[in-house]
Amino acid sequence: MAAVVVCHSSSSSLGRFASVTRSVDTSRPRWTFCVTTTVKLRFNRSLTGVVASMAPTTTTDSHNSSAAKPDLDVRVTSSNARNKERSLRTELYPHIKCFNSGYLPVSKLHTLYWEESGNATGQAVVFLHGGPGSGTSSGNRRFFDPDFYRIVLFDQRGAGRSTPHACVEENTTWDLVNDMEKLREHLQIKRWQVFGGSWGSTLALVYTQCHPERVTGVILRGIFLLRKKEIDWFYQGGASAIFPDAWEPYCNFIPDNERNDFVTAYSKRLNSPDDSVQISAAKAWTNWEMATSYLVPNEESLRRGENDQFALAFARVENHYFKNKGFFPTDSFLLDNMHKIRHIRAVIVQGRYDVVCPLMSAWDLHRAWPEADFKLVPTAGHSANEPGIAAELVAACELHKYYLQKGN
Repeated sequence: MAAVVVCHSSSSSLGRFASVTRSVDTSRPRWTFCVTTTVKLRFNRSLTGVVASMAPTTTTDSHNSSAAKPDLDVRVTSSNARNKERSLRTELYPHIKCFNSGYLPVSKLHTLYWEESGNATGQAVVFLHGGPGSGTSSGNRRFFDPDFYRIVLFDQRGAGRSTPHACVEENTTWDLVNDMEKLREHLQIKRWQVFGGSWGSTLALVYTQCHPERVTGVILRGIFLLRKKEIDWFYQGGASAIFPDAWEPYCNFIPDNERNDFVTAYSKRLNSPDDSVQISAAKAWTNWEMATSYLVPNEESLRRGENDQFALAFARVENHYFKNKGFFPTDSFLLDNMHKIRHIRAVIVQGRYDVVCPLMSAWDLHRAWPEADFKLVPTAGHSANEPGIAAELVAACELHKYYLQKGN
């Protein structure tokens, strides 16, 4: 049987984390493997050269091996598992209706809309929408097998059907993390799979880092780590080199003397006492993102940006979070805390030509979380609804389903 051996070290003596992938012929008599076994490795030289050798053993019990330090964990993935991944479903599931919904007060001010669909006794999965401020829609249910998954959707503070609409008071990342725990407890869910894209990937990461014991797996799309260079790229001018036509209305809405900081300039107008100014600013901000979210501009996405109610919540809440740097204590907060969740099964899906959340962030996360499957879609932009991205997201959920059914 052919196998793939993935080696990694947690030893501080090795310096920065390194990974090695080697093809191993497990039919050779001097090596005995079983799927999920752990064996000891002995280095011939530094991992800088990525050279390692296996210490021979005559038993499948790796804990009896006498290999020299440092020890490496070795995950063996059988050819059967690889074949399973190649045969996974990639089509979106048909539209379904929710079987349960309601409103959950999470503070004296905020009440969240939530809903459940699919299998009432199935594996729980929570969908985290983007923005923040975009809200959920019925199409978000289609990534998941309704016969297997108990699909939980909710609108975050200020978004969608949650109240008060477009409210940024008592609205921080940490409030949302606490809201997720309140919702999980309200629905009597012990553990759930976390699925999020764009800002939803940000929230998925921070929630999982805070509550890893509550997470069965993570699926991420369009990675956004909410660092200054990501905000500057999209809102301060970098992406304008690719979409100068869409950038112009966004840019021209702000006077010349305030264009050194578009996020702050828009914040003044999105929170203006004049409702008409709020709406105009909201549409200018929202249309910029709607015009750049697809590899080929999407008419339905563009129409969303013209809806006053959607645009106000999307722009005001999103701007509020970005102005406050996600309420994180440091610029690299999410990457700095990846050690807390690297043991959790995960899939990262990224469009090669994502302009909203460019590949650099997904790549940085991939390097910090090499255990996660990394899926780069060559002909896609940002949106989860792009065909290639949607296919990878469905396949990722199917793969998680496969392992959960096997009890892994």
